[in-house]
Amino acid sequence: MGKPVIKGTRLTVEFIVNLLAHGATTADILTEYEGLTEDDIKACLLFAGESLGRAEFMPLVVETA
Repeated sequence: MGKPVIKGTRLTVEFIVNLLAHGATTADILTEYEGLTEDDIKACLLFAGESLGRAEFMPLVVETA
């Protein structure tokens, strides 16, 4: 039970999404990590979106005494 990875690699979905969030383009990632495809990157985003869609978020309430 580890983090989700791209099949056939040790690259996690989290790692790819973080690269994108920090300004890397799909082309940058494909150049740096040979063997990845554009579909792999899209799958990471779809997985992240689906995961967040199933999560429940509770507002943080600050209580004062």
